[in-house]
Amino acid sequence: MTPVLVALGGAAGSVLRYLTDRKVQQWRDSPFPFGTLTVNIAGSFLLGFLSGWLLHGAEPSSVRALVAVGFCGGLTTFSTFGYETVRLFLEKTRLYAVLNVLVTVAAGVASGGLGLLLATVTFT
Repeated sequence: MTPVLVALGGAAGSVLRYLTDRKVQQWRDSPFPFGTLTVNIAGSFLLGFLSGWLLHGAEPSSVRALVAVGFCGGLTTFSTFGYETVRLFLEKTRLYAVLNVLVTVAAGVASGGLGLLLATVTFT
């Protein structure tokens, strides 16, 4: 049953990633990959929140498989982040490439920490 939950969550996360990326990029109309940044920050927050829930003992394994592994795994994307960073560098928009790395890492860690903090406040 666990692989089915991971697959269902992954499918939903992947579709949401695609739709979010297209919408954000259309709205921003910039070579900077705002869509990928958006889904990675949102996924980091959600995974941080779920981790906080897990730390307080309220996390069933089915929710972990569906949401943490499947949905967050499908929503967030390290490979696209890497590809877009290299693309920016090769297209001679090197400042965007450097900003993409710095902002994605800093915002991802901060977002995950904020999710963890929110879960701690909520479940204690």
